[in-house]
Amino acid sequence: MEGFKELTTVEKALKILGEILEKQEKKDTIEVPLMDSLGRVCGEDIYAPFDIPSFDRSAVDGYAVIAEDTFSASPYNPIEIKIVGTLMPGDEVGSLKINKGEAVEVATGAPLPLNANAVIMVEDAKNVKPSSIEVYKPVHPFQNVSRRGEDFKKGELIVRRGTRIKPWHIGALASFNISRVRVFLKPKIGLLSTGSELVELGSELKPGKIVNSSKTMLKALIDSCGGEPVDLGIVEDDVKQIVDKIEEGTKNCDILITTGGTSIGRGDLVPRVVNLLGKVLVHGLAMRPGKPTGFGLVNEKLVFMLSGFPVAALIGFNLFVKPTINSLLNTTSEPSPKIVGRLTRRVASLSGMRSYVRVKLVKYGDRYIVEPLRLTGSGLISTLTEANGLLVIPENLEGYDEGEEVEVELFDPVMNIE
Repeated sequence: MEGFKELTTVEKALKILGEILEKQEKKDTIEVPLMDSLGRVCGEDIYAPFDIPSFDRSAVDGYAVIAEDTFSASPYNPIEIKIVGTLMPGDEVGSLKINKGEAVEVATGAPLPLNANAVIMVEDAKNVKPSSIEVYKPVHPFQNVSRRGEDFKKGELIVRRGTRIKPWHIGALASFNISRVRVFLKPKIGLLSTGSELVELGSELKPGKIVNSSKTMLKALIDSCGGEPVDLGIVEDDVKQIVDKIEEGTKNCDILITTGGTSIGRGDLVPRVVNLLGKVLVHGLAMRPGKPTGFGLVNEKLVFMLSGFPVAALIGFNLFVKPTINSLLNTTSEPSPKIVGRLTRRVASLSGMRSYVRVKLVKYGDRYIVEPLRLTGSGLISTLTEANGLLVIPENLEGYDEGEEVEVELFDPVMNIE
């Protein structure tokens, strides 16, 4: 077994992938019930069909008035205003209107009567009687009023095409009585695992066998990104079996992920098969974990060759598969929170390699402390369950020193220790 003759930088690999994705066709759209759209990617620009609120309404409990009637009011010069009616939320205004010196009692959310342009708060009304109130301070036009179209104006963009729909988008759409939404179809992501040592989740574990945890994790990752995982099973380290499954996957899926068999050993057959059926574009990355990661094209479909080790597979997925799924869905990755903290110990890295270090970031008082868990060990999934963030060491550095401030990308909450 020989080492990789040349390693591709992460940036160069992403550039190659980006050029492919620019030519990639986006998925079609489908209309679904509003509640089924949660987490899906909106397939069209959705505009407000009418104003919300659709009428001027009171923002407080009080008395709807003509603001100009109150301009001269003061504690020394109270103004008496006649009450001519009452409006509650849901009432129709009809022909109810006020003239100079008149008011209508209103509750929060009630429409304003005709001619009214302000509301006196109930606590600012004095000497309240069934037929009149006294006003001791003025209100300006549209004070304590929620204006028509204040929330959304007719024709305003509510949800942009390519937006991943959140609960607040659903709330906004529901306020317009929109019950169905057009979303992008989920891309089908084939998952093929290679390795004679692997068994499926729930199988009997015999000596020398291990559960295919990487595939289970990748299924969850695909689902969280808005894709539809297609399980192509496990194949042994056999060329014919791998050929058959890659051909099946590229025929029936939008993209294909393989795990295992992507290094350069005698049993690492996946890159050879991809070259046999199509073309390997990248194989061998200047990063760790995940150096054997690569991708290519078979039947004009992207095939991502990921490590069989869970941590390396996760890094490869986030770097290359996730943006591909986003591209198919005509959306982009959502930002990850980042926090700066101080390292508890030195972390070394090889010059020319980009390293992804699992870390535990904790808060002591007003300080953030970064504890590196492990730089190597891409098969140790415990370093993911214990970690809450990733520290990226760029290619031009040989590591970070103890006490140095570093930026951590979070994927779980920070523990607060007093």
